[in-house]
This record gives sequence, structure tokens and C-alpha cells, in this order.
Amino acid sequence: MIFTATRGLVAAAVLGVSALAASAQDFTPENPECIAPANPGGGWDFTCRQVGKSLQDLKLIDKTMQVVNLAGGGGGVAFAEVVNKRGDDNDLIVAASSATATRLAQGAYPGNTMDQVRWLAAIGADYGVIAVAADSEIETLPQLLEQIKSDPRSVSVAGGSAVGGWDHLKVLIAANAYGIEDVRTVKYIAFDGGGEAVTQLLSGSVQAFTGDISEAKGFVDSGDIKVIAVLSPDRLPGEFAKFPTAQEQGVDAIGANWRGFYAPGDMSDAAYDAWVSKIGDLYGSSEWKEVMAANGLAPLDLQGKAFEDFVSNSVAQIQGISREIGIIK
Repeated sequence: MIFTATRGLVAAAVLGVSALAASAQDFTPENPECIAPANPGGGWDFTCRQVGKSLQDLKLIDKTMQVVNLAGGGGGVAFAEVVNKRGDDNDLIVAASSATATRLAQGAYPGNTMDQVRWLAAIGADYGVIAVAADSEIETLPQLLEQIKSDPRSVSVAGGSAVGGWDHLKVLIAANAYGIEDVRTVKYIAFDGGGEAVTQLLSGSVQAFTGDISEAKGFVDSGDIKVIAVLSPDRLPGEFAKFPTAQEQGVDAIGANWRGFYAPGDMSDAAYDAWVSKIGDLYGSSEWKEVMAANGLAPLDLQGKAFEDFVSNSVAQIQGISREIGIIK
């Protein structure tokens, strides 16, 4: 089974650019803030901090972006905070990803839906990885999955999303593709962010990690973990080329985690257009292309309405796969 959140949507057209640019000139954030809906060290934290720094470096904002870590509920605590308490905050953006779409698709944010916020733009796609500690005896994805198949209780897999969330789904997709018929036997342990999940891996509390390439990179560079599979259709370029894909190991699984932002539902049109324009300008810069290359991000160029449509389609796709795997009915 192959699933990717970007299928058929990467080429979506971005319309109304000139009108958006004109409106965007009417707003400048006074106190720019980005909520990362997890603890420091994970993908949402990376998204806020790297984009905030790059926006300031490129002079797209003239003040430092304040990053606030608001963990809990696989992003649900942050989503509820924005919807219920900060619905008209024009200075606020929130990091989002396939994990956000997954929780929305499964109804895991009680009483909340994707149309309660405004979807700004994507800044790339982050392919999933499955990794083990550097000193683990496991060297390949089939080795790990065979151990899970023969003795499910012997392997715990840690991820930075809630049970049923995107990190969880990635390892289930791989397990399903390997032939593990009841994927509910896969022992998944949820943590608030990829950084915390890797810490548990390094302590020996769990045997494997499921996350994204940007989350894993620092731990790979430090020699703490080894990536046994990337859930991409082909090997990634540059320094990531050494990591094998799941497909080349005979496990037909793909998982791309888009990264982007949403904003409060009652944000003014001028503020919304300005943030869409700023993130679009950032994405188009040579500086951001270098950031993407350094962190294993694949292209995903979507802003405004095109991004909103993309998220809507992602939610629908994830609902389908969640039913197929038995996460929801």
C-alpha cells in the first residue's frame, strides 16, 4: 500500500498573486509569534524556529519571531488555544503538518475542524523515516518488521505524534506493506515531539523511532541513531542519499509529511494576505532552498487557497487510510 499526502497536489496552481501582493502591503506584524504545538526538538519546533529566523534574515519581518512551545494532544492543545482564545490575532501563525491533518481527519481535536482556522502556506515536504539506536543489532527495515511480526511485544516504536497520529500511521503503513495483517499488534508509544521520542530511543526505553528526516538529522549527525528506511519513492539527494528507502528493501511504503502553517480563523484579510505573501517569498528564495537541501525537505510550493485545498484533500485521504487500517470506523 502506498500513501503520500502530496499525491496529485504538488502541481496545484497558486492564483491571485498580484491582488494578494497589493493587500499584503497593508499589514506588518507588530509582535510576530509562532506556536510550535510540541516540545522543543521536533518537526513543528524546527518549522517555527527555522522559518522565523529566515523571515527575519530576508527582512520579510522586522522583528524577531517569538516561538512558543505549546505541547499536548498531538497539536490539539494549540489548536484549541487558537480557536477559543486567539481567534483574531493577526500576529500569530502556527506550525502544522501531516500530523495536524491526521488528527483533524480522525476527529481527535474534540469539537474542532479544519475550517475553524485559515491555512497559510506550505514550506516543503518532510519524508518519514524509521530509525534505531546507533548500537542496535537491527540493520534493515525488514529485520525490524520481522521481529515485530514474530514477537510484537519485544519491540516498542516511539514517535512524536499521538496514538493514531501521523508518526504512528507511518510505521503502520510499513507494517501493513510487510504483511503484518493485524497492525494493531504494533506497539507504538507516543511522545510530545520527535526530540523526546529520540531521547527515549537513546535511553533504551524503546527499540525504534518513527519520525521525519528533519527531526532525525541532528541525531544522525551526532552518531546517536541510524536510519534504516526513508519512506520516499527514491533516495533523497545530497548527504541523505546514503539512507535506503523502504521500497528498495521490498517494503512498498511511502509517507511524505508536508510542513506549513495555519492562522487564527478571524485573522483579517490584510494580515492573512501578508503572511501568505511573506511565506511565499521565503519559499521562493535561494536561502530557503539551501535550508530545504540541508534538512531533507522536498519541494511543496502551495500558498493561500491552493494550500487550503491541499489540506482538505489530505484530511480526506487520511480518513480513508485510517479506516483501511482500522484506526477509525
